[in-house]
Amino acid sequence: MSELKGHLRNLFTEHFGAPRSDAVLIRAPGRVNLIGEHTDYNGGFVLPMAIDRAVWVLAQPRADDAVRVFAAEFNQEATFNLHAIERSDQHLWLNYVMGVAQELLALGVSLTGMDAVICGDVPLGAGLSSSAAIEVATAFTFLHLNPQSSTLNPADVALLCQRAENRFVGVNCGIMDQFIATMGKAGTALLIDCRDLSYRHVPLNLRGHCFAIVDSKVPRTLASSKYNERRAECEEAVRLLSEYTGERFQSLRDVTARQLHLHEKQLPNNVRRRAMHVLGEIVRTEMAARVLERGDLRLFGKLMNESHESLKNFYEVSCPELDTLVDIARSLPGVLGSRLTGAGFGGCTVTLLRRDCLDTFLRELPAAYERAHGRTPAIYVSEAADGAGRVAP
Repeated sequence: MSELKGHLRNLFTEHFGAPRSDAVLIRAPGRVNLIGEHTDYNGGFVLPMAIDRAVWVLAQPRADDAVRVFAAEFNQEATFNLHAIERSDQHLWLNYVMGVAQELLALGVSLTGMDAVICGDVPLGAGLSSSAAIEVATAFTFLHLNPQSSTLNPADVALLCQRAENRFVGVNCGIMDQFIATMGKAGTALLIDCRDLSYRHVPLNLRGHCFAIVDSKVPRTLASSKYNERRAECEEAVRLLSEYTGERFQSLRDVTARQLHLHEKQLPNNVRRRAMHVLGEIVRTEMAARVLERGDLRLFGKLMNESHESLKNFYEVSCPELDTLVDIARSLPGVLGSRLTGAGFGGCTVTLLRRDCLDTFLRELPAAYERAHGRTPAIYVSEAADGAGRVAP
């Protein structure tokens, strides 16, 4: 921690001069979704945990409306004016910052300009929600620099960050990533009902077990286009099932398994398969939270495995590399369950295993994966971390 703070101070000094006493340091975590994939935009349940990798912002206020930002991961500095916010094609990362500023201003929050350094260790493009971490860290930074101008609570912050990504960045994401980044709690996962945003913290009584996140190093080149395609297929399922049943469903969450079974032959094959995954995944996720609360890790691992098979066969968002990582993991000693996590088409898997088998996992999985696909994966073993907040600089 002290090494990171020193690095941030050095970067800030290099670009903006030595930080003053009114500088703030904000941390916002990435996340891994333990189960509940592609259910958030269908009004279902998700069960993410905040990870101990994060985006950090060191910032201090300016006397004008300029926002100057240095992004360490891209080695780029950019500036915009709070009253002339326009999308940037040159610095795509800056759009996440500008989108948040625009949403705060739209809510009537009075903002000052700032000088800021953004730095983090959430892997980019791996499906661990580095984008939401940037958004939430930006929002918390603006709010801490302007403490008298807003009474927004963490859920409000999550929603405005989602709007920023939807409206300004142009990614039609659900609420999960921003919500866990603001509401995470160390030692717990967070069961979120994406229909009404009710939630509860689920204790992770792992008792000698841990979660290993494996980055396949496969770029998620299809994730964005296929994500929008899957959303459209789910919306089509809702439209057709509303027509066939005579009911007005708002989302697939409103459809019962019996209703789907009665009308599944009327649905196009791809639409039927998407609906089958979503309804099954909603049930699995609710059950997963209950079994975690009673400490049944073996059943939780079984549900993880079932989730992956559904994502692979019904939702069709896996890829050969992710399937290989899951198959290798399941063959290793001490592994209770493994599945892809995130949108799919690359990115990461998450595996629950006994901690005393971790050394074997760390040795054998990369070697077997490299033999199969010629890629070296990255592995992160993470504890459940707290959500975003201010840290002493």
